[in-house]
Amino acid sequence: MLNIKPEPDFNRLRKVLKREGEPDRVPFYELFADKPIMEAILGKPVEGIKDLIEYQYKLGYDYVTLSASRHIPNFKFPTEGFGVGKDTAELSKGERVFNTASMGVIHSWKDFEEYPWPVKEEIDFSPVEEAVKLVPEGMGVIVRIGHQLEYPMNLMGYERLSYALYDQPDLVEAVFEKVGEIFLYAYQVCAQIEGVGALEISDDLGFKTATMFSPDVLRKYVFPWYKKFVQACHKNDIPIILHSCGNLEAVMDDIIECGIDAKHSFEDQIISVIDFKKKYGKDLAVLGGIDVDFLCRASEEEIRKRTREVLEACMPGGGYALGTGNSVANYIPVNNFLAMLDEGWKVGRY
Repeated sequence: MLNIKPEPDFNRLRKVLKREGEPDRVPFYELFADKPIMEAILGKPVEGIKDLIEYQYKLGYDYVTLSASRHIPNFKFPTEGFGVGKDTAELSKGERVFNTASMGVIHSWKDFEEYPWPVKEEIDFSPVEEAVKLVPEGMGVIVRIGHQLEYPMNLMGYERLSYALYDQPDLVEAVFEKVGEIFLYAYQVCAQIEGVGALEISDDLGFKTATMFSPDVLRKYVFPWYKKFVQACHKNDIPIILHSCGNLEAVMDDIIECGIDAKHSFEDQIISVIDFKKKYGKDLAVLGGIDVDFLCRASEEEIRKRTREVLEACMPGGGYALGTGNSVANYIPVNNFLAMLDEGWKVGRY
């Protein structure tokens, strides 16, 4: 049974993100939850921002997250070549869509010039302003924007981009520059909207054993833009979160040097959230970390036990928010996810 009584206070999460000591309790943090999960918990269809707010409020979050690509009109980067497979989760979406190494639509300068890039002046940020007005008192709004590596990979394809780094470096640079300029504009606008409490970069830089491209490639095409995103946020006293999957050990110093405030996404096979906080907690706030595979396979009691272990290790000094290691995917048993939150609500008090 879920015993959460909502008491939203974005300053609680802000204190964590800025590593300004211990709040009254450990806040919750997620990148997102799949729609079937939200609908199962709310017992009704999730159709818009109001439903998203209701879901996050009910579960004790101090904020609601909007996705620029999903919620902000005219902020699309269309591409082709996605893979499609049957979704076998109990709360199935029917089909599961995934990126492929050969996807992409920009293979030449002609493709680049003819691509329907978002026009800055036509991007409509009114859904963010609407969310700020709709959230209950105390809740903030977080906007998820930047995919500075992922979108060039989606547009050119992982395989083609890998070759183009050597065969067409001028085209590669143009794609990264175009994507970065559009993202930077969105950060600059959203950081100035009153009621926006934090902004996110969502950009999977690695896989299980290494980064997607060499650290030098990331240092040339990705991290300079991260620094600009951070500057746009910090200019308005807005903290910025990096969600990135993969083994990032080779570039963690670069990420810290960019000025990122908080890191999200952890997998026990790479590094546990406990070990990450010990190593990097002095430089970054640490968010989430209850391994998704564990949440899928473990019993509710095992999940409660692991949640207590993580809280015991990560709570001291603040700078930690509880959540899954990645996102609330529709294949995570709902009761297991709720057991994590319930235990966190009970024992995550300072």
